[in-house]
Amino acid sequence: MTIGIPRALIYWKRPQFWESFFEDLGFRVLLSPETNKELVEAGVRVSDPENCFSTKVFFGHLLWLDGKVDWVFVPRLKTNAEKLEYCPKFFALPDLSKILVRTPILTETFNEKKEPLEGTLAKLGRKIGREKREVKRAREKAFLKEKDEEREKRENFFRKIEEKTTKITLVSHPYNFYDDYVNLRVKEKLEKLGAQTIFIEETPVNETINQRSKVQDKDYPKFHWEFGKEWMEKIDAILDYNITGAIEISSFQCGCDAVLKEFVEKKFKQNSIPFLYLLIDEQTGEAGLQTRLEAFIDTLR
Repeated sequence: MTIGIPRALIYWKRPQFWESFFEDLGFRVLLSPETNKELVEAGVRVSDPENCFSTKVFFGHLLWLDGKVDWVFVPRLKTNAEKLEYCPKFFALPDLSKILVRTPILTETFNEKKEPLEGTLAKLGRKIGREKREVKRAREKAFLKEKDEEREKRENFFRKIEEKTTKITLVSHPYNFYDDYVNLRVKEKLEKLGAQTIFIEETPVNETINQRSKVQDKDYPKFHWEFGKEWMEKIDAILDYNITGAIEISSFQCGCDAVLKEFVEKKFKQNSIPFLYLLIDEQTGEAGLQTRLEAFIDTLR
C-alpha cells in the first residue's frame, strides 16, 4: 500500500515526521516531485482566484499524486501543542482535496486544544489498520528524527552567525523558503551576491547572547496564529545577534501575512535593521526579483 504526500504547504510543517511515521508502519511513501512550472500551472487552473499562491501550489502537487497511490495524506491542522491556531486555509484542505481528486484522502483532525497528538495519531493508525503499539513505536521514531533535524538547524545557525559576512535573515513560512521554485531561488541569489542567509525558523529562542528578548517589552499583540507567535519570538531572539538585514517573503493573497507584515517590519526598523518585503505569486519574474535583491544588498554596504 502506498501513501502519497504532496510536497507543498503543510508538508513543510513536519517533513521528516510523516515520511518516517508511515514508513515505519510498513507503508510505501510517495512524495510529489519538487515544485516546477507544470505543477504550479495545474494548481492555478483548478484554484479559486481568492486562494493564496501557496494553496495553488499545493493543489498542483495533489493533482500529480492522483491515481498514483492508494491514499493521499492531507491532515486537517487546527491547533498545535500550545493551543495556537494554524492558518484557516489548513482547516479545509482535506475537504477541498476530496473534490479535486478521485484517490481517497487519508486525513485526521489535529486539534491539540481538544486532544493530544498521541491520541490523534492512534485514531489515524486505526484508519490504516495499525495497532496502538505500532503507532506508538512509529511516533517515537519520527520524533527522534525531528529532534535530530532541530539539532542540525541549531548547529547550522551558530555556524552562520560566526561567519564574517553580510547576514540576511529570511522571514517566511517553511513552505516558501524551502521550496526553491516558489521563492525563485532567493537563497541562492543572495549567496551569489555575497550574503549569508539565515532562515528565521533556525533561530533558537532561549539561547540569545544578552537575553534582550527576555527583558524587552513586547510591542506586538498576543497572536492566536502559531506562526505569528513563533515569528515574533524568533525575531526578538535574532536581534541579539549581528544581523545586517531582513527580508520577508509572502505569498500573494495570504491574509495572515498581510496582518503580520506590519509587526515584522516595525520590529526590524525599530532596531535599525534594513527590511525588504517580497510578495510572490505565479507571475513573479526572476529578473525583477534579482534587481530588488541587488539594490537591497547595495544599501547594506
